[in-house]
Amino acid sequence: MFLVLPIRTESVARSTPIANYALIGINAFAFLLSQRAFGGNAFVAWTKEHLYFHSFAPQLHQFVTYQFLHADAWHLFGNMLFLWVFGNCVNAKMGHLPYLLFYLSCGIFAAWGYAITNPEHFQLLGASGAVAGITTAYLALFPRCRVTTILWIFLFIHFFELPAMLIIGLKIIVWDNIIAPQLSGDGSTAYGAHLAGYFFGFTASLLMLAIRALPRDQFDILALWKRWNQRREFSAALSTPGASAVARFGSVAKVKALSPEQQAAEEQRLDETSALRGKISASLEAQDTTSAATLYEQLVLKDPQQCLAERQQLTIAREFYATGRFPQAAMAFDRFSESYTRSPELSNVKLLLGIIYARDLAQYEPADKHLSDVLETLRDEGRRTQCLEWLKKVRAALGRPAPEA
Repeated sequence: MFLVLPIRTESVARSTPIANYALIGINAFAFLLSQRAFGGNAFVAWTKEHLYFHSFAPQLHQFVTYQFLHADAWHLFGNMLFLWVFGNCVNAKMGHLPYLLFYLSCGIFAAWGYAITNPEHFQLLGASGAVAGITTAYLALFPRCRVTTILWIFLFIHFFELPAMLIIGLKIIVWDNIIAPQLSGDGSTAYGAHLAGYFFGFTASLLMLAIRALPRDQFDILALWKRWNQRREFSAALSTPGASAVARFGSVAKVKALSPEQQAAEEQRLDETSALRGKISASLEAQDTTSAATLYEQLVLKDPQQCLAERQQLTIAREFYATGRFPQAAMAFDRFSESYTRSPELSNVKLLLGIIYARDLAQYEPADKHLSDVLETLRDEGRRTQCLEWLKKVRAALGRPAPEA
């Protein structure tokens, strides 16, 4: 007996994955209902004839009904295990109704792919195609997460962690569905449906990320691709360090070429900042703002100009403020106000920044600047009054005339 199975991921669902739970329950109920002990031989025969997917001449409803039928308990268990491991976080990311429609679409596309590759009269059943799409959707949304995997060889059982890209991309897709079938000659499993499901789940998720139909963060595969491309472009620029300066400043530019050691150090710094940003995103996904704030402090030590995604930066700044780390809070709110000048939160942030500089840090020049900037943008009378009161205190400390009400 030899098994390699994923059993858990390190990503945490941020809300209860009700749709995924419902799909698992419906699959289990449909399996019980299709057994002879419940419906009798006549009902089982009717199910095979009308609800299985017939690749030669499928009926429209069969593109959906086949997804909830399974050949045996092991077939059901394997599919539901993968759906549980990878589906919960995808459900939480997409929302319930979109996730349900996405799941059914993966199964429909898998059946279509199977029919194209198997035009003979074959029957197809099982949630494997839909679950395959959910698995690669997880790969697109959480590529850096690690997956706890069980290795079971006879009486030997071992647990280990692998990156999602390795266990899903190489083991599940390439080995299980492309290489192993060629070696074993197994023709009983619908590998064509699996591969079609993998393709649809991954490409559809990429498209939804690209058009922002799904919420973006620094942890999804497009963000990883962007950072890799930035490092590649930076390395290319470093290979001819004078080119950028000459283009900007002409013949007066004087550029000191980086030594190989300096270039290696810069590339290492970029890798370290990228890794820290990934860890911060993971901590925020897990709602561990304390760890995320600590990691952000490490990030700005490596690069003082680092700023996270809008909501992430605001969350980190508020964590610093809530825990009384006012210098760090001022720094993080400053990065936010400099980077997100069109944010609807900007007025509140600048007001709070002015108060922090005045009340907690006794730095009246930056306090005056932030409070003066935000005074005319505040529409809420209570906040405007609060801003005026603090601005009067700041101007008094600076020996300047009080603002006009």
